[in-house]
Amino acid sequence: MSDPDILRALEEVMDPELGISIVDLGLIYRADWTKEGIVVDMTTTAPTCPFGETMASEAKDVLRRRFRETPSVRVRLMWDPPWSPELMTEEGRSALGWVPGTPFTDLH
Repeated sequence: MSDPDILRALEEVMDPELGISIVDLGLIYRADWTKEGIVVDMTTTAPTCPFGETMASEAKDVLRRRFRETPSVRVRLMWDPPWSPELMTEEGRSALGWVPGTPFTDLH
């Protein structure tokens, strides 16, 4: 389970193409405190996304500003498991026009 305070901070980071937070898109796999500091594992909607490094860097910057006392912030991009629309929050699905009961393949 990811730390809710870290997730709230990461809601500031938007996917530049979709304008939806990386949290609502389900791109955050892990967001936890460790003895070294904060560790975030995240992904992109596709391994070829040109904004992966940018979003990871922005996530790190947001966390450093929000949690100034932490000694370390590590944000890692990963693609296993692959992202799927099922990982999105209800807010993310709604922002993309998903209607409950409609298959994810019908998102436009």
